[in-house]
Amino acid sequence: MAEQSAALATEPLDGLSTNELLQLTAEWEQFTRASAMVGHRLVAQLGRVPVVELGEPTVAKTLVTLLRVSPGEARRRVKDAAVLVERAAITGEVLAPVWQRAAQLVARGVLGAGHVAVLHRFFDHQCPRSVPFDVREEAEKQLAELGATLNPSQLGKAAERLGQYLDQDGEFSEPVEQKCWLRLGRQRSDGTSTISGVISARMRVFLEAGLAIYDRVHANQPDAVEPIPAPGPDRAPRPPADREPAPELDPAPELDLDPEPEPEPEPSVEVVDTRSAGQRRHDAVLAMLRDLLALRPRGVVNGFPATVVVTATLQDLTAGAGVAVSAGGTVLPMGELIAMAAQAHPYLAVFDKHTNEPLYLGRARRCASTSQRLMLFAMERGCTKPGCTVPAYYTQVHHAVADWAADGQTDITDLTLACGPDNRIVGPGGYRTRKRKDGRTEWLPPPQLDTGQARVNNYHHPERYLIPDEHTDTDGDGDDCCNPPGDNDRDAG
Repeated sequence: MAEQSAALATEPLDGLSTNELLQLTAEWEQFTRASAMVGHRLVAQLGRVPVVELGEPTVAKTLVTLLRVSPGEARRRVKDAAVLVERAAITGEVLAPVWQRAAQLVARGVLGAGHVAVLHRFFDHQCPRSVPFDVREEAEKQLAELGATLNPSQLGKAAERLGQYLDQDGEFSEPVEQKCWLRLGRQRSDGTSTISGVISARMRVFLEAGLAIYDRVHANQPDAVEPIPAPGPDRAPRPPADREPAPELDPAPELDLDPEPEPEPEPSVEVVDTRSAGQRRHDAVLAMLRDLLALRPRGVVNGFPATVVVTATLQDLTAGAGVAVSAGGTVLPMGELIAMAAQAHPYLAVFDKHTNEPLYLGRARRCASTSQRLMLFAMERGCTKPGCTVPAYYTQVHHAVADWAADGQTDITDLTLACGPDNRIVGPGGYRTRKRKDGRTEWLPPPQLDTGQARVNNYHHPERYLIPDEHTDTDGDGDDCCNPPGDNDRDAG
């Protein structure tokens, strides 16, 4: 198959006419769509294999490791296979796919991944859950056949309208609590992030009250503009401050939309606030969160103090340049860290470049101390399994060299950070962990998944992607520059 694809990839296309090019493009698209069914069948069959033989706790994670696809793509493939492939009953009887008509059209190359995504969105979010089974079958059949003549965008509009027909009175609508969500987007290169979500009326009431207190002109102004001269006799005086109308919230349901900046204020002896209403709301929410952490008693999240925890180098802190990293994985410019430190009391770990003083507890205790957790955050910043993006706040401490029951030591040089799911896959027949001579944690996959993938995680230290790894195991025997692997503990804290 690979040889045939290579031959087609090098086949000259210059001699084809426009009609032939168009026909070949359509036929190739139909072929690739139909061939996706082979992948769905393979994924479905993997779901019938005992988990202990996969090397990972789920089929999706197996695909991530084996195929080097993203977690989202792996979950999508598992989800598609669950509805497009024939099933087996408990008695061994072969059952038709959940989406019978859609499966037929995918196998024929009529529907693509975009059409299948629209069907998932319809049944997950638009079709009432209480709709009878026969109605759901008819809806699937109708949408699948519509997809044969519509592109995914057009099919999405049709599916949305069909959902409205099935839930005209809202009697099958989900509870309000299930519709509400809040999500922080990925951090951009300049440090900013997007925030999106749907809030309940109850949360809006609290937010409105907080903004009424914090969202005022000159309140929480991070960078005040220097005062300017008072108006001369040829200028109209500014109206008194007590007669100035208070800023109001936008009538739209989304509080963060403010496309137009506010008019430039008239000259005054007062400090000028040139922020737009949207910028003021941003600073208001920031002040509310800062005050909340300052007033409430500190809690603990997986052993980390539930407050601002950051790490930085002494050189960057002294120079006021560079960046710091929080326990949540956020990159923080040094100037903003210094400004925060002047107003609050974050946990700040400072090191000479990237060195640190190891902390040892030996056999005195099994669980890591708070100081050790903070030190592990400073060294590793998050889960150390290759490809894992979980930040330090949501990780556990794992004995990376030897199990506690096997005379393992609760020393900083033997410990590492791992999220709960990755911590549980370490053991006989699964992953193994060990410490390299440079102090980094290496994850050794089970033989059936060892396809040459990375064994250390650089996600939380992206600068390391640009530096050659001198400790790479080049021959695959697991002996290069590393401590020998042992039976690893899964519940060190």
